[in-house]
Amino acid sequence: MFFRQIFEPKLAQNAYLIGCQQTGEAIVIDPMRDVDRYIDIAAEEDLKIVAVTETHIHADYLSGARELAARVGATAYLSDEGDDDWKYQWSGDAEHEVRLLHHGDTFSIGKIELEAVHTPGHTPEHLSFMVTDRGGGANEPMGMASGDFVFVADLGRPDLLESAAGVAGQMEPSARTLYRSVQRFLELPDYLQVWPGHGAGSACGKALGAVPDTTVGYERRFNAAIAAAARGEDAFVDAILEGQPEPPLYFGRMKRLNKEGPVLLGDLPRPAALAAEELAALAGRQDVAVVDTRLDRQAYMAGHLPGSLYAPLDRTFPTITGSYIEAGMPIYLIAEADRVDEAVRDLVRIGLDEIVGYAPPELLTEVGPTLPLATTEVADFARAAELSGADSLYLDVRRQTEFDAGHVPDAHNIAHTRLLARAGEIERDKRLLVYCRTGARAAAASSLLERLGHDVVYVDDLVSKVLEKDESESRLATA
Repeated sequence: MFFRQIFEPKLAQNAYLIGCQQTGEAIVIDPMRDVDRYIDIAAEEDLKIVAVTETHIHADYLSGARELAARVGATAYLSDEGDDDWKYQWSGDAEHEVRLLHHGDTFSIGKIELEAVHTPGHTPEHLSFMVTDRGGGANEPMGMASGDFVFVADLGRPDLLESAAGVAGQMEPSARTLYRSVQRFLELPDYLQVWPGHGAGSACGKALGAVPDTTVGYERRFNAAIAAAARGEDAFVDAILEGQPEPPLYFGRMKRLNKEGPVLLGDLPRPAALAAEELAALAGRQDVAVVDTRLDRQAYMAGHLPGSLYAPLDRTFPTITGSYIEAGMPIYLIAEADRVDEAVRDLVRIGLDEIVGYAPPELLTEVGPTLPLATTEVADFARAAELSGADSLYLDVRRQTEFDAGHVPDAHNIAHTRLLARAGEIERDKRLLVYCRTGARAAAASSLLERLGHDVVYVDDLVSKVLEKDESESRLATA
């Protein structure tokens, strides 16, 4: 049996390419939308992708199941579990064969057998897949593709239908459903490998481990979320819902599009290189998004195109762009030419396809003489304290749990991933002193707030340095 875990670090997402080397057939589990990489890996291993499946209707990225099935003519295997509100609406498409799965259904890819196991809680329709290598003589599964059900050291969060998709009243019932799924998981043999859908850094859980896979036995012994289930259902519900981070704003859109069926992408967008005058013409426009991807946030603060958003091309890039750019808006990148493809892939994975043009950062120096670049005032906490007063407002863009642990007195808290939706809560006549823990999230948030017309001071300092001071000297108040 061929087995390859394909990890995408920016979304901490795992896809799996599993193949039968006797027949040369393969399946991809939980692909992302830029499917060419799965096709290329299969070709390198002399495998043909004949099937594609996914564990559930994803919230954190746009699924590539429909794209891959259409591209290579594969059969798509999709869950038909869950309630009517969470059924796949594209399963009747004539462009490829679709087979709907229920608990206990099996299908084979060559000599590899996959059994669908209904594991709801993270989502109502969630399936895990037991994988048995019958070509190798096995008659029991060797592993379980667990999707967003069981992670290394954590479980998939059960709150997203409510907190991300806006379905009121779903959080607690989903947690209770997850509790029952955990009881069935604990009946599995200790040796069974667990291949999770995400690793550390994913927003689909709160304490995911960085190890790529695990076993049932290890999780039985050391998974804190599973340990909470041993204290009873009510204790488990309280533990699994406590401290879940605010989901990025784009999660709700991903749920809807993945249910309805993502638009087929075909070739990746190929943005055109911009001339200096074309870049200058984008300054201040609200009908486009200019995304500055420089890693040096101080360079952005010292000079950037008016109205541009700051989203460094690192692990935070999909979260920031997905939370700050509305779907359908034309996008222009400030990025080095050799990193444009990377940025394009990041964007199409979250359904931002209208990537029109790009300009290297050095082109900003050519714009400067004819169009003054915008600057953002930068301060540390000492300077921010001098600027604070009746006409200013501290804006803390950390998560709620971080804010509750300690914050500037009278600060207002909005997580940076929810800022666009909640910007109306911020007083327009106040100078905003924007801070986070290290300055990274506040940098992106400051750019969005400036674009929205606010007077912003970016506080680039470590909150931890202030929190560690004696209480009598601290400018932070513990909530």
